[in-house]
Amino acid sequence: MVHLDRIYTRGGDDGQTSLGDGSRVRKTAPRIIAIGAVDELNALVGGVRSTLPDDPVTGLDEVLASIQNTLFDAGADLCLPETDGATQTTTTGPLRITAEQISRVESIIDTFNGQLEPLASFVLPGGSRAAATLHQARTVCRRAEIEVLRLAEHESVNDRVAVYLNRLSDLLFVLARTCNSHGRDDVLWVPGKDRG
Repeated sequence: MVHLDRIYTRGGDDGQTSLGDGSRVRKTAPRIIAIGAVDELNALVGGVRSTLPDDPVTGLDEVLASIQNTLFDAGADLCLPETDGATQTTTTGPLRITAEQISRVESIIDTFNGQLEPLASFVLPGGSRAAATLHQARTVCRRAEIEVLRLAEHESVNDRVAVYLNRLSDLLFVLARTCNSHGRDDVLWVPGKDRG
């Protein structure tokens, strides 16, 4: 269990921060940027939860709460660099994103997508407040995935983190459509609509 008795430590005043293994890195390091993008996404998902209507889609808040917890797992995964290139998932080893967590997202996508109106065009971000915020979360998720992939070009990273984020962006799209009356209130792209 984590125990925090102080919020500020002054340890980062010189532009460095500590990783999970105790090593110090610049706050501008690719690993810290990737962790920050995942953290930003987590905060945005929390914001989505605060916008849900009084009569939300059944199970949506629980799904979003689970996503937030897994995003914290992803941050913990990134915070502890792999030393041997192997992904450890034992209870005594480092916390790593697992194939099961990815499969769970795929299952949730299938469940919610099966309730949606078929797409007739690309969807513009918008509609209900919850849907618009989920679309925003989707774009932040794509950026977080890119930052993790950029990190992986230079350092050993659990490749399942990027796969999880890739799948999660798809889920956020599906959930946005769900919040738009299961796709009936989606704002559709009309190609060339405003051309002269």
